[in-house]
Amino acid sequence: MSRPLIKLQDLSVRIGYGDKAIRPVDGVSFEINRGETFALLGESGCGKSMTALSILRLLPQPAGRITGGHVYLDGEDLTALPELEMRQVRGRRVAMIFQEPMTSLNPVLTIGDQIGETLRQHQQLKGQAARERVLELLDAVGIPDVQRRYVEYPHQLSGGMKQRIMIAIALAGEPDLLIADEPTTALDVTIQAQVLELLQKIQQETHMAIMLITHDLGIVAGMADRVAVMYAGQLVEEASRNRFFAEARHPYSQRLFESLPDVGKRDHALRTIPGFVPALDHDFAGCRFAQRCDQAWDYCHSHVPSWSIETDHHHHVRCHLADENVIAPPVSEARETALRHAAAGQHNGEALLDVNDLKVHFPIHKGVFKHVVGHVYAVDGISLSIPRGRTLALVGESGCGKTTAGMGILQLLRPSAGSVRFDGTELTGLKGERLRRRRSDFQFIFQDPYSSMNPRMRVGDIVEEGMIAQRITKTRQERRQRVEKLFAQVGLSPDHVHRYPHEFSGGQRQRICIARALAVDPRLVVCDEPTSALDVSVQAQILNLLKQLQNELGLSYLFITHNLSVVAYLADRVAVMYLGRIVEEGPVAEVLERPLHPYTRALISAIPQVEPDSRREIIRLEGDMPSPANPPSGCHFHPRCPSAMPECREHYPGETGSTEHRVRCFLHR
Repeated sequence: MSRPLIKLQDLSVRIGYGDKAIRPVDGVSFEINRGETFALLGESGCGKSMTALSILRLLPQPAGRITGGHVYLDGEDLTALPELEMRQVRGRRVAMIFQEPMTSLNPVLTIGDQIGETLRQHQQLKGQAARERVLELLDAVGIPDVQRRYVEYPHQLSGGMKQRIMIAIALAGEPDLLIADEPTTALDVTIQAQVLELLQKIQQETHMAIMLITHDLGIVAGMADRVAVMYAGQLVEEASRNRFFAEARHPYSQRLFESLPDVGKRDHALRTIPGFVPALDHDFAGCRFAQRCDQAWDYCHSHVPSWSIETDHHHHVRCHLADENVIAPPVSEARETALRHAAAGQHNGEALLDVNDLKVHFPIHKGVFKHVVGHVYAVDGISLSIPRGRTLALVGESGCGKTTAGMGILQLLRPSAGSVRFDGTELTGLKGERLRRRRSDFQFIFQDPYSSMNPRMRVGDIVEEGMIAQRITKTRQERRQRVEKLFAQVGLSPDHVHRYPHEFSGGQRQRICIARALAVDPRLVVCDEPTSALDVSVQAQILNLLKQLQNELGLSYLFITHNLSVVAYLADRVAVMYLGRIVEEGPVAEVLERPLHPYTRALISAIPQVEPDSRREIIRLEGDMPSPANPPSGCHFHPRCPSAMPECREHYPGETGSTEHRVRCFLHR
């Protein structure tokens, strides 16, 4: 049997000193073979990224250190190498794609210089030879117009392009192992599909191994050969991809599957994992997952589970339920049952929000006198309607105008034209005090909860701020009582009101932002990608909360997202947006099952499937979305459309279809 490319043997890591030291990696062992894709799954805080950084010995300094175990690369112990020799390993033999490309790229160096840096260090290429190799790499990762991109800076590229540049830098050293840490987090499904396909293509050509760190089960199903699940610094399950998806054995793995949203769970609350990943600064008396496990019994809290192995399937599980030497009590019914949601109140279909031909154009100024020489057509004539107590999802790639549309509807940006009627009142004509008085009726939940809160204010004061501005309650005591009630309503402890934003997890911060929105008794809430960067377990908690609040309070939602699985679970209707215009709208089930527009079909085809070896064909969209400052003539989608006809290049299609399911495409006249 051939030797594995990379082997971790009982690896342990500490960060910090004394009682405050944490152990994000605690006795981790696994192997990765050449040409293999090994996926590492788990929630944020489980130790996945720290495991990857340990392989490269890039731990936080001076407090981070490997305290036990070994990392073997082709039989050579990396933990014993001097730092000078380790520098030859990083980038050359083991390369890493970091989770956030913008913070990993140097903002003051051109793309060519940053890729060339790796070539000089590991391939000894300089001058024209280095330039030609950089252009080859840019072309290999699918960057258009490579000569122009060579001299551009990171801020001039889209998110998908930045991620491709990170891949090009990683590939420049021709590594044996590529570590991809959440390589598609927050990317549109179309860009995500392109990035994953690119990694698979390069792997086939070079036979390199890939260590894929993710919390997306759909990506794992399509990419991985073997899967390992990590929890609180330890591996709790490892198996082949097919075996894992056919029969996940650990309760934690099972809960991750149950947390996934889909259309079949629309009438039920999603199964969630209560609580959070425990702190890693102390010794554990028993199973680390026991506090959150609905199958745990007293033995789990007092005895550490062993690493059980099913030899027939090479399936490893760290759980007492899988240990033949431990006798478990009779399995009782699950402590949590999926609660069936009733229809959200009694609704007669009357529209709470009516938007007609809304436009938001931004002028482009040039010259000394700042003359207007053009416009950015961010939102270019959209119409939509949301009934009371219902949810409309607005989907599309980044840059299509979704967030701008939401801000224009709520008058956070002044529309250039069009009508926005809220409960019969025209909002576009309101100004000053009249508009301020109506703001309590509609609220905005922003994509990044941390950056939308003042880090110097306690979260109780942040939630209370809106009540003061809108004069919701008269006395401070009444406001405080209402804040504590809101915290309980969104699943937080009233004692949390005195903490600051940095003291909370991502899911808790999003709950605080929801409480802030509810503080002024709104009837419409615009949710801008509220779950885009959350683990699937935390995402399930937020989606359950939004559904519960809608059921209890009769809220209407405009839900902005690019996650069509979330749309399938949460929304009643969906509108698909491309380059400032809505190209298709209809009931969720009908649009997802029978999409009419080629763009909608491409978005749906790019959704990662949880079923391994899914045969569904992914529709590839060529190039990137055109600039909204210079949209193509005719149908805006025709430069990327696989079904484009001559008339598509000359005329923008009118709206066709039924009143329930509408589309703008010449294929459906």
